[in-house]
Amino acid sequence: MVKPRPSGFTLVEVLVAMAVVALALPALLITLSQHIDGTAYLRDKSLAQMVAANQLAEMRLVSASERQLFRGEDSGEATMAEREFYWWMRSTVTEVEDFYRIEISVALDEGDEEEPLYELVAFLSTNIEEDPIAQPEADAGGEGGDAIDDESVREEAVENSVEAEDDDG
Repeated sequence: MVKPRPSGFTLVEVLVAMAVVALALPALLITLSQHIDGTAYLRDKSLAQMVAANQLAEMRLVSASERQLFRGEDSGEATMAEREFYWWMRSTVTEVEDFYRIEISVALDEGDEEEPLYELVAFLSTNIEEDPIAQPEADAGGEGGDAIDDESVREEAVENSVEAEDDDG
């Protein structure tokens, strides 16, 4: 008669299983840690891009109000999403007349100017004109009568749309 074999795992099988888990678990934890670090880096880089875009917009607004383009270098701090960022702005002349290259670098630490988290480059003209929408047009009518009356254009458009509806119906 054959003896029934006892069920369960042998000591060797248990040790091999534990060795496999011991090798796989640290690799899984390292991969998870790298993923978390990558996500934090992308968050910081996205926020740094927003800081650079804000500095460019602010510089454009100040230049428009002062009617003079920013020249030289500037730096400062900005807070975005409850994090402190440091930025540096440089304006340099280009080969094209009346155009300047604006470089904005953003980093998390004040000493990281040479290795910024994000860099934004823009080209701006020194010919800063007032907003053409805000300026009233110079004598639109004149002597030639070339001016178009907005009210008459609207009335004609309404008449045309009413005629088109009548043709369809």
